[in-house]
Amino acid sequence: METQSLSSCELLNIWEKGQYEAPPQRALMLLAGFCKKKMPEDLARLPIGVRDALLLSLREKIFGQNFSGLATCPGCGQWLEASFSSEEIRMTASSEAGQSLSAEMDDYVVHFRLPDTLDLIAIVEISDRDEATQALLGRCILDASYRGEEIAFDALPETVHEAALKLMNESDPQADVQLDLCCPECDHKWQAAFDILSYLWKEIDAWAFRILSDVHLLASAYGWSEADILAMSNWRRQIYLDLVSR
Repeated sequence: METQSLSSCELLNIWEKGQYEAPPQRALMLLAGFCKKKMPEDLARLPIGVRDALLLSLREKIFGQNFSGLATCPGCGQWLEASFSSEEIRMTASSEAGQSLSAEMDDYVVHFRLPDTLDLIAIVEISDRDEATQALLGRCILDASYRGEEIAFDALPETVHEAALKLMNESDPQADVQLDLCCPECDHKWQAAFDILSYLWKEIDAWAFRILSDVHLLASAYGWSEADILAMSNWRRQIYLDLVSR
């Protein structure tokens, strides 16, 4: 998919407009700027893993390939720093985007598609995790049958739900990235979920406050407009900031 970098002004506008939006809408706003030649409805229908792979590429262009964060060991409570690169968390999907999948168990057959951002928007206000998962699965199942007879989603047993969810995760691994962590204090090993959207938005949030502070200093010192300051390269802007601080 053809992509292009976001300017400082574009990124700042997305950040401002996204302040009161839920995470799924923020993802679509970022992708709309990053994939300008794609229609918004097409971006909204991308499987979550495909969407997150694009967000990972966007993050590489803005902040680079290296990641770091803090995690708490569930064994001893020790804080540790986790560092990794984007290549370590870039997964390969086992199915094509838009491909219908099927799961079979105990004479039950279900056909379903992978979740997309519109599905996440639809369940964003459901606070209970199990209820949200069921609502998401219900949206993604295309049809279900038992011994050749069509049945409703509600009639499917829990084991079939679990089989469908398992196949979803296996078919779209970028949507459920897990970091392998090990505590240096107690040697406890565990997996921690990594959400590129949440991580990237926090970085953008911190960046926006820094860049607005820079704009304030340079506008106060030189009388330049925000647009003129944002249009500068980071290198040139930093030179002026260093001059102002002397």
